[in-house]
Amino acid sequence: MTGAANEGKALEVVVDGTSYARIPIRTRVVMPGDDLDAVISEYAASAVQPGDLLFVTEKIVAITQGRSYTLDEIRVRPLARFLSKYVTRTPYGIGLGMPETMEMALRECGTPRILFAAAVSAVTKIFGRRGDFYRVAGDKARAIDGPTSGTIPPYNKAVVLGPTDPKGVAARIKSRLSGIAEVAVVDINDIGGNILGSTLDKAGEQRLVRILRDNPLGQGHESTPLGVIREV
Repeated sequence: MTGAANEGKALEVVVDGTSYARIPIRTRVVMPGDDLDAVISEYAASAVQPGDLLFVTEKIVAITQGRSYTLDEIRVRPLARFLSKYVTRTPYGIGLGMPETMEMALRECGTPRILFAAAVSAVTKIFGRRGDFYRVAGDKARAIDGPTSGTIPPYNKAVVLGPTDPKGVAARIKSRLSGIAEVAVVDINDIGGNILGSTLDKAGEQRLVRILRDNPLGQGHESTPLGVIREV
């Protein structure tokens, strides 16, 4: 941990009158089969101080849980190809706008829920509403991460699902850090974010979303899947 911000990101932010440093932690590329606890011990344990908050990207949690799939592993059904055509893609991520990510959403959330979410979204878009698809489909659909040109290999050719039991993961990591810091598993990108699981209360999670609003870890080749938040 260098204490320096990622390129194009600010190290500090002021939220509710308090200044916070968001310090990225650079790691090697985490691979399927790696042990998350070992990654935390290697890169984060010596960096965390009492009173800090360690935030962990949902992607490395999911990868270490075996929830990443190369594109050639995913057998795409015609329904996934059809539905993916109607998903709006953005510069910040492909979402479910490719057949492989939509296929995994159908598996994760169930076909009835995805079809219902698509139907609701189609109707509400007529009235100018956006985001209803993911509100209905839920966090499992929102957390699916597809490949982009800026994704670090080998995940530029893979789909990563959301993590299993992120709240339990956060509690386990806090215990491994001897309880000196709070922990959160986060899904943050350049257009917003969610706290998937943490050792914080609800108000703390809402404050954390505001602290991370500008995505200080980035979502390209930074290789900083962990970060520390510290009051300045």
